[in-house]
Amino acid sequence: MNPKVLQGVLILLLSILAIVFLFMGSMEIAVLFMTLLFVLTNTFRYRQMKERGMDREAKWMKGMAIIFGILFFVVLGTIFI
Repeated sequence: MNPKVLQGVLILLLSILAIVFLFMGSMEIAVLFMTLLFVLTNTFRYRQMKERGMDREAKWMKGMAIIFGILFFVVLGTIFI
């Protein structure tokens, strides 16, 4: 399967899950899926910018993906504690 198609499907799935849990009233789970969504989208942007030769912008997106990755585990920890 094409990696871009797979990533698009994952982004769509995470978006739908975040909206569903938001409407169900489970704000913690919705935020968890949103942070994972931001990790995926920023990683996708990082790869695109790196391919186009936009090194400074790609470095910024990589940093943002790492920050949201850390925040994912922080939110995950707060849910189960």
